Amino acid sequence: MGYSSDVTDREWEIIEPLLPQKKKTRPPVWTKRQILNGIFYQLKNGCNWGDLPRNLPPYSTVFWHYKQWCEDGIWKNIMTELHGRMREQVKKNHSGRP
Repeated sequence: MGYSSDVTDREWEIIEPLLPQKKKTRPPVWTKRQILNGIFYQLKNGCNWGDLPRNLPPYSTVFWHYKQWCEDGIWKNIMTELHGRMREQVKKNHSGRP
């Protein structure tokens, strides 16, 4: 069951390389894409973290990653990349100057 906030395959191709690589420990229970879908679900719907649907990762996992990625500047990197791609699509330079 998907949600309108879920990341599409094309979006995932862009975002995946921008996310931090997992340290070589035990295999993850949840994929980064599932965690990202949980974050986007919460942001789009404005629900409490604890009210995430049961088919998404647990809210503690989703919130931990959201907080960690905020602190590490991952969201800023994603936004910078997406902003640059959009500027290229409309044929503007990266600096914002004509």
